[in-house]
Amino acid sequence: MNIVIDAFGGDNAPLEVIKGSIKAHNDFKVDVTLVGDENKIRECAKKNELDISELKIKHADTVIEICEEPTEVIKGKKDCSMAVGMKMLADGEGDAFVSAGSTGALVAGGCFIVKRIKGVKKPALATILPTAATPTMLLDSGANKECTAKMLVEFGIMGSAYMNKIMNVNKPKVALANIGSEESKGRDLELEAYQLFKTAPVNFIGNIEARQLPLGDCDVCVADGFCGNLMLKLYEGMGKFFSNELKGIFKKNVKTKLAAAMVMKNIKDFKKKVDYSEYGGAPLLGTAKPVIKAHGSSDAKAFYNAIRQAKQFTETKVIETISQALAQMKAEAAAEK
Repeated sequence: MNIVIDAFGGDNAPLEVIKGSIKAHNDFKVDVTLVGDENKIRECAKKNELDISELKIKHADTVIEICEEPTEVIKGKKDCSMAVGMKMLADGEGDAFVSAGSTGALVAGGCFIVKRIKGVKKPALATILPTAATPTMLLDSGANKECTAKMLVEFGIMGSAYMNKIMNVNKPKVALANIGSEESKGRDLELEAYQLFKTAPVNFIGNIEARQLPLGDCDVCVADGFCGNLMLKLYEGMGKFFSNELKGIFKKNVKTKLAAAMVMKNIKDFKKKVDYSEYGGAPLLGTAKPVIKAHGSSDAKAFYNAIRQAKQFTETKVIETISQALAQMKAEAAAEK
Protein backbone atom coordinates (compact mmCIF):
# COMPACT_ATOMS: atom_id res chain seq x y z
CA MET A 1 0.00 0.00 0.00
CA ASN A 2 1.28 3.45 -0.95
CA ILE A 3 0.05 6.53 0.91
CA VAL A 4 0.71 9.77 -1.00
CA ILE A 5 1.41 12.84 1.17
CA ASP A 6 1.40 16.51 0.22
CA ALA A 7 4.77 17.36 1.77
CA PHE A 8 4.16 21.12 1.58
CA GLY A 9 0.58 21.34 2.85
CA GLY A 10 0.06 22.95 6.27
CA ASP A 11 1.80 25.38 8.60
CA ASN A 12 4.58 23.00 9.68
CA ALA A 13 5.59 21.54 6.33
CA PRO A 14 7.78 19.89 5.32
CA LEU A 15 9.54 19.03 8.61
CA GLU A 16 6.54 17.69 10.56
CA VAL A 17 5.25 15.89 7.46
CA ILE A 18 8.58 14.11 7.07
CA LYS A 19 8.79 13.16 10.75
CA GLY A 20 5.25 11.79 10.82
CA SER A 21 5.77 9.91 7.55
CA ILE A 22 8.94 8.17 8.74
CA LYS A 23 7.25 6.90 11.91
CA ALA A 24 4.11 5.84 10.02
CA HIS A 25 6.19 3.95 7.44
CA ASN A 26 8.03 2.09 10.18
CA ASP A 27 4.98 1.32 12.35
CA PHE A 28 2.31 0.60 9.74
CA LYS A 29 4.55 -1.04 7.13
CA VAL A 30 3.16 1.10 4.31
CA ASP A 31 4.99 2.86 1.52
CA VAL A 32 4.89 6.63 1.77
CA THR A 33 5.44 9.02 -1.13
CA LEU A 34 6.23 12.64 -0.28
CA VAL A 35 5.12 15.07 -2.99
CA GLY A 36 6.87 18.43 -3.34
CA ASP A 37 10.15 20.14 -4.13
CA GLU A 38 12.63 17.26 -3.89
CA ASN A 39 15.64 19.46 -3.09
CA LYS A 40 13.82 21.18 -0.23
CA ILE A 41 12.61 17.85 1.16
CA ARG A 42 16.12 16.39 1.14
CA GLU A 43 17.66 19.57 2.58
CA CYS A 44 15.11 19.60 5.41
CA ALA A 45 15.73 15.93 6.20
CA LYS A 46 19.51 16.42 6.18
CA LYS A 47 19.36 19.53 8.35
CA ASN A 48 17.26 17.73 10.96
CA GLU A 49 19.19 14.44 10.70
CA LEU A 50 16.18 12.46 9.46
CA ASP A 51 16.64 9.28 7.45
CA ILE A 52 14.26 9.36 4.47
CA SER A 53 16.00 6.62 2.50
CA GLU A 54 12.93 4.37 2.72
CA LEU A 55 10.46 7.08 1.68
CA LYS A 56 9.65 7.82 -1.96
CA ILE A 57 9.68 11.37 -3.35
CA LYS A 58 7.63 12.72 -6.24
CA HIS A 59 8.84 16.14 -7.37
CA ALA A 60 6.37 19.00 -7.68
CA ASP A 61 7.44 22.52 -8.61
CA THR A 62 5.02 24.70 -6.65
CA VAL A 63 2.60 24.87 -3.71
CA ILE A 64 -0.97 26.14 -3.74
CA GLU A 65 -1.37 28.78 -1.03
CA ILE A 66 -4.37 29.18 1.27
CA CYS A 67 -5.09 32.64 -0.18
CA GLU A 68 -5.26 31.41 -3.78
CA GLU A 69 -8.44 30.46 -5.61
CA PRO A 70 -9.23 26.76 -4.93
CA THR A 71 -9.78 26.10 -8.64
CA GLU A 72 -6.11 26.91 -9.29
CA VAL A 73 -5.37 23.31 -8.31
CA ILE A 74 -7.03 22.22 -11.57
CA LYS A 75 -6.15 25.27 -13.69
CA GLY A 76 -3.08 27.44 -13.23
CA LYS A 77 -1.22 25.29 -10.68
CA LYS A 78 -1.46 21.76 -12.00
CA ASP A 79 2.19 21.33 -10.99
CA CYS A 80 1.63 22.09 -7.29
CA SER A 81 2.25 19.40 -4.67
CA MET A 82 -1.48 18.89 -3.99
CA ALA A 83 -2.44 18.53 -7.66
CA VAL A 84 0.46 16.19 -8.45
CA GLY A 85 -0.36 14.02 -5.42
CA MET A 86 -4.06 13.77 -6.30
CA LYS A 87 -3.17 12.94 -9.91
CA MET A 88 -1.03 10.08 -8.60
CA LEU A 89 -4.02 8.81 -6.62
CA ALA A 90 -6.34 9.10 -9.62
CA ASP A 91 -3.84 7.27 -11.85
CA GLY A 92 -3.45 4.36 -9.44
CA GLU A 93 0.07 5.29 -8.30
CA GLY A 94 -1.17 5.58 -4.71
CA ASP A 95 -3.94 4.11 -2.55
CA ALA A 96 -4.82 7.20 -0.50
CA PHE A 97 -3.89 10.88 -0.33
CA VAL A 98 -3.24 13.11 2.71
CA SER A 99 -2.85 16.91 2.76
CA ALA A 100 -2.97 19.69 5.35
CA GLY A 101 -3.22 22.31 2.62
CA SER A 102 -6.10 24.49 1.39
CA THR A 103 -9.49 22.90 2.11
CA GLY A 104 -11.09 24.56 -0.90
CA ALA A 105 -8.36 23.34 -3.24
CA LEU A 106 -8.59 19.83 -1.78
CA VAL A 107 -12.35 19.72 -2.40
CA ALA A 108 -11.88 21.02 -5.96
CA GLY A 109 -9.17 18.46 -6.62
CA GLY A 110 -11.28 15.72 -5.08
CA CYS A 111 -14.15 16.50 -7.44
CA PHE A 112 -12.23 17.05 -10.67
CA ILE A 113 -8.97 15.10 -10.33
CA VAL A 114 -9.79 12.12 -8.09
CA LYS A 115 -13.48 12.26 -9.18
CA ARG A 116 -16.59 11.40 -7.18
CA ILE A 117 -18.30 8.14 -6.30
CA LYS A 118 -21.11 7.42 -8.76
CA GLY A 119 -24.31 8.90 -7.34
CA VAL A 120 -22.60 11.49 -5.11
CA LYS A 121 -23.34 15.09 -6.08
CA LYS A 122 -20.71 16.70 -3.85
CA PRO A 123 -18.14 15.26 -1.41
CA ALA A 124 -18.37 16.31 2.24
CA LEU A 125 -15.69 17.13 4.77
CA ALA A 126 -16.26 14.81 7.72
CA THR A 127 -14.73 15.82 11.07
CA ILE A 128 -14.48 13.48 14.06
CA LEU A 129 -15.40 15.32 17.29
CA PRO A 130 -14.71 14.21 20.87
CA THR A 131 -17.83 13.93 23.06
CA ALA A 132 -18.83 12.85 26.56
CA ALA A 133 -19.59 9.44 25.06
CA THR A 134 -17.97 8.06 21.91
CA PRO A 135 -16.59 10.27 19.09
CA THR A 136 -19.15 11.80 16.73
CA MET A 137 -18.74 12.59 13.03
CA LEU A 138 -19.90 16.02 11.84
CA LEU A 139 -20.46 16.45 8.11
CA ASP A 140 -20.43 18.56 6.09
CA SER A 141 -18.02 20.63 8.15
CA GLY A 142 -17.08 23.10 5.45
CA ALA A 143 -16.88 21.74 1.90
CA ASN A 144 -20.30 22.90 0.65
CA LYS A 145 -21.87 26.15 1.83
CA GLU A 146 -25.14 25.38 0.07
CA CYS A 147 -26.70 21.92 -0.04
CA THR A 148 -29.84 20.18 -1.23
CA ALA A 149 -31.88 17.80 0.91
CA LYS A 150 -30.67 14.89 -1.22
CA MET A 151 -27.06 15.89 -0.53
CA LEU A 152 -27.69 15.83 3.22
CA VAL A 153 -29.03 12.29 2.95
CA GLU A 154 -25.95 11.28 0.94
CA PHE A 155 -23.80 12.77 3.71
CA GLY A 156 -25.67 10.68 6.28
CA ILE A 157 -25.12 7.50 4.30
CA MET A 158 -21.41 8.20 3.82
CA GLY A 159 -20.90 9.15 7.47
CA SER A 160 -22.72 6.05 8.65
CA ALA A 161 -20.54 3.79 6.48
CA TYR A 162 -17.35 5.45 7.75
CA MET A 163 -18.30 5.26 11.42
CA ASN A 164 -19.22 1.62 11.03
CA LYS A 165 -16.09 0.55 9.15
CA ILE A 166 -13.43 2.80 10.70
CA MET A 167 -14.75 3.56 14.19
CA ASN A 168 -16.43 0.15 14.66
CA VAL A 169 -19.82 1.60 15.57
CA ASN A 170 -22.67 -0.88 15.13
CA LYS A 171 -25.69 0.75 13.45
CA PRO A 172 -24.44 4.35 13.80
CA LYS A 173 -27.12 6.78 14.97
CA VAL A 174 -27.57 9.44 12.28
CA ALA A 175 -29.13 12.79 13.23
CA LEU A 176 -29.96 15.98 11.35
CA ALA A 177 -28.66 19.24 12.87
CA ASN A 178 -31.59 21.57 13.51
CA ILE A 179 -32.95 24.31 15.79
CA GLY A 180 -35.25 21.87 17.55
CA SER A 181 -35.89 18.15 17.87
CA GLU A 182 -39.43 18.27 16.48
CA GLU A 183 -40.02 17.00 12.96
CA SER A 184 -41.68 20.32 12.04
CA LYS A 185 -38.59 22.45 12.89
CA GLY A 186 -36.10 23.96 10.47
CA ARG A 187 -35.89 25.55 7.06
CA ASP A 188 -37.26 23.98 3.88
CA LEU A 189 -33.89 22.22 3.54
CA GLU A 190 -34.16 20.41 6.88
CA LEU A 191 -37.89 19.69 6.47
CA GLU A 192 -37.34 18.00 3.13
CA ALA A 193 -34.21 16.16 4.30
CA TYR A 194 -36.07 14.81 7.33
CA GLN A 195 -38.65 13.13 5.10
CA LEU A 196 -35.98 11.65 2.83
CA PHE A 197 -34.03 10.33 5.82
CA LYS A 198 -37.09 8.34 6.93
CA THR A 199 -36.61 5.91 4.03
CA ALA A 200 -32.80 6.14 3.70
CA PRO A 201 -30.67 3.04 4.47
CA VAL A 202 -29.34 4.47 7.77
CA ASN A 203 -30.29 4.39 11.44
CA PHE A 204 -31.94 7.84 11.44
CA ILE A 205 -32.91 9.12 14.91
CA GLY A 206 -34.34 12.49 13.89
CA ASN A 207 -33.25 16.07 14.56
CA ILE A 208 -30.55 17.08 17.01
CA GLU A 209 -29.76 20.46 18.53
CA ALA A 210 -26.17 21.72 18.62
CA ARG A 211 -26.07 21.55 22.42
CA GLN A 212 -26.55 17.77 22.21
CA LEU A 213 -23.46 17.25 20.07
CA PRO A 214 -20.86 17.40 22.91
CA LEU A 215 -22.97 14.91 24.87
CA GLY A 216 -22.58 12.26 22.19
CA ASP A 217 -26.29 11.83 21.49
CA CYS A 218 -25.58 10.68 17.92
CA ASP A 219 -22.77 9.03 15.99
CA VAL A 220 -23.22 11.05 12.80
CA CYS A 221 -24.46 14.65 12.73
CA VAL A 222 -25.51 15.93 9.31
CA ALA A 223 -25.56 19.62 8.35
CA ASP A 224 -24.95 21.83 5.34
CA GLY A 225 -21.35 23.05 5.10
CA PHE A 226 -22.13 26.57 6.31
CA CYS A 227 -23.85 25.50 9.54
CA GLY A 228 -21.47 22.58 10.00
CA ASN A 229 -18.41 24.81 9.82
CA LEU A 230 -19.92 27.25 12.33
CA MET A 231 -20.60 24.36 14.70
CA LEU A 232 -17.07 23.02 14.24
CA LYS A 233 -15.35 26.37 14.86
CA LEU A 234 -17.45 27.02 17.99
CA TYR A 235 -16.63 23.50 19.19
CA GLU A 236 -12.89 24.12 18.71
CA GLY A 237 -13.10 27.52 20.39
CA MET A 238 -14.93 26.20 23.44
CA GLY A 239 -12.37 23.41 23.72
CA LYS A 240 -9.55 25.96 23.92
CA PHE A 241 -11.57 28.08 26.35
CA PHE A 242 -12.12 25.19 28.78
CA SER A 243 -8.50 24.07 28.47
CA ASN A 244 -7.17 27.54 29.30
CA GLU A 245 -9.62 28.02 32.15
CA LEU A 246 -8.69 24.64 33.65
CA LYS A 247 -5.01 25.47 33.38
CA GLY A 248 -5.59 28.82 35.11
CA ILE A 249 -7.51 27.20 37.97
CA PHE A 250 -4.81 24.62 38.69
CA LYS A 251 -1.98 27.18 38.53
CA LYS A 252 -3.69 29.67 40.84
CA ASN A 253 -1.80 28.83 44.04
CA VAL A 254 0.13 26.11 45.88
CA LYS A 255 -3.04 24.24 46.93
CA THR A 256 -4.43 24.10 43.41
CA LYS A 257 -1.03 22.97 42.08
CA LEU A 258 -1.03 20.11 44.59
CA ALA A 259 -4.58 19.24 43.56
CA ALA A 260 -3.47 19.22 39.92
CA ALA A 261 -0.69 16.77 40.73
CA MET A 262 -3.22 14.39 42.29
CA VAL A 263 -5.45 14.34 39.20
CA MET A 264 -2.72 14.70 36.57
CA LYS A 265 -3.47 11.35 34.96
CA ASN A 266 -7.11 12.33 34.51
CA ILE A 267 -6.08 15.67 33.06
CA LYS A 268 -3.77 13.98 30.56
CA ASP A 269 -6.51 11.53 29.57
CA PHE A 270 -8.91 14.43 29.00
CA LYS A 271 -6.32 16.35 26.99
CA LYS A 272 -5.75 13.30 24.79
CA LYS A 273 -9.49 12.91 24.28
CA VAL A 274 -9.89 16.44 22.90
CA ASP A 275 -6.62 16.48 20.92
CA TYR A 276 -7.41 16.64 17.17
CA SER A 277 -4.04 15.08 16.34
CA GLU A 278 -5.23 11.79 17.86
CA TYR A 279 -7.79 11.44 15.06
CA GLY A 280 -5.45 12.37 12.22
CA GLY A 281 -7.69 14.30 9.88
CA ALA A 282 -11.08 14.67 8.26
CA PRO A 283 -11.91 12.29 5.42
CA LEU A 284 -13.33 13.89 2.29
CA LEU A 285 -16.25 11.50 1.88
CA GLY A 286 -17.66 11.08 -1.61
CA THR A 287 -14.43 10.90 -3.62
CA ALA A 288 -13.77 7.77 -5.66
CA LYS A 289 -10.56 7.10 -3.70
CA PRO A 290 -9.53 7.89 -0.08
CA VAL A 291 -8.63 11.54 0.57
CA ILE A 292 -7.79 12.83 4.07
CA LYS A 293 -7.69 16.51 5.05
CA ALA A 294 -5.27 17.00 7.93
CA HIS A 295 -5.55 20.09 10.16
CA GLY A 296 -3.57 23.08 8.87
CA SER A 297 -1.45 23.19 12.03
CA SER A 298 -0.80 19.44 12.10
CA ASP A 299 2.40 18.26 13.77
CA ALA A 300 4.24 14.97 13.23
CA LYS A 301 1.80 13.12 15.50
CA ALA A 302 -1.19 14.36 13.51
CA PHE A 303 0.38 13.37 10.17
CA TYR A 304 1.26 9.98 11.65
CA ASN A 305 -2.37 9.42 12.65
CA ALA A 306 -3.64 10.77 9.32
CA ILE A 307 -1.58 8.10 7.55
CA ARG A 308 -2.97 5.46 9.92
CA GLN A 309 -6.44 6.72 9.11
CA ALA A 310 -5.74 6.63 5.36
CA LYS A 311 -4.52 3.02 5.68
CA GLN A 312 -7.69 2.00 7.52
CA PHE A 313 -9.85 3.90 5.03
CA THR A 314 -8.32 1.87 2.20
CA GLU A 315 -8.31 -1.53 3.91
CA THR A 316 -11.91 -1.44 5.14
CA LYS A 317 -13.33 -0.58 1.70
CA VAL A 318 -15.52 2.25 2.99
CA ILE A 319 -15.97 3.61 -0.52
CA GLU A 320 -17.43 0.32 -1.76
CA THR A 321 -19.87 0.31 1.19
CA ILE A 322 -20.95 3.87 0.37
CA SER A 323 -21.44 2.99 -3.30
CA GLN A 324 -23.62 0.00 -2.40
CA ALA A 325 -25.77 2.03 0.01
CA LEU A 326 -26.32 4.80 -2.55
CA ALA A 327 -27.20 2.26 -5.23
CA GLN A 328 -29.71 0.65 -2.83
CA MET A 329 -31.34 4.02 -2.12
CA LYS A 330 -31.57 4.81 -5.82
CA ALA A 331 -33.12 1.42 -6.60
CA GLU A 332 -35.69 1.78 -3.83
CA ALA A 333 -36.61 5.28 -5.02
CA ALA A 334 -37.07 4.00 -8.57
CA ALA A 335 -39.27 1.13 -7.35
CA GLU A 336 -41.59 3.58 -5.57
CA LYS A 337 -42.29 5.52 -8.75
